[in-house]
Amino acid sequence: MKSIRSSKMPLWMALLMTLTMIIVVRESAVIVCQWAGIEKAANIVGMLTMFVILIVWRFIKGLPSWLTQASNTLLVDSGFAFLPVSAGAGLLLFALGDELWGFMLTILISTLIPLWGLAILANRWLNRDASSTINEQKG
Repeated sequence: MKSIRSSKMPLWMALLMTLTMIIVVRESAVIVCQWAGIEKAANIVGMLTMFVILIVWRFIKGLPSWLTQASNTLLVDSGFAFLPVSAGAGLLLFALGDELWGFMLTILISTLIPLWGLAILANRWLNRDASSTINEQKG
């Protein structure tokens, strides 16, 4: 795996190139999926294609710094993209009627149990590392 090369490209140019790359890959996936008759899978096909392209690019040449810089900038501001989806999901939740409380209980349980298990595992892992570090320092 090669290191990231430095670049003197301005941020606006890096953002433009990154967005162009994303649009080209996504629209190519739409065309391929329409040709194959699976139009609804275009987004996931585009996402997986972009993932494979970036992994291959990283192992062959190394990712350029302009791509990393533009990706970081876009990801910081992408929280706004989820706002309409969250608002729509919130509105649809109240359309459930009598099933709302069962649905909310299911979400609560399916979230809390994995978090509880993860907390127990993390606590054991951190305690084990702390005790092994203390024993190494004594010995």
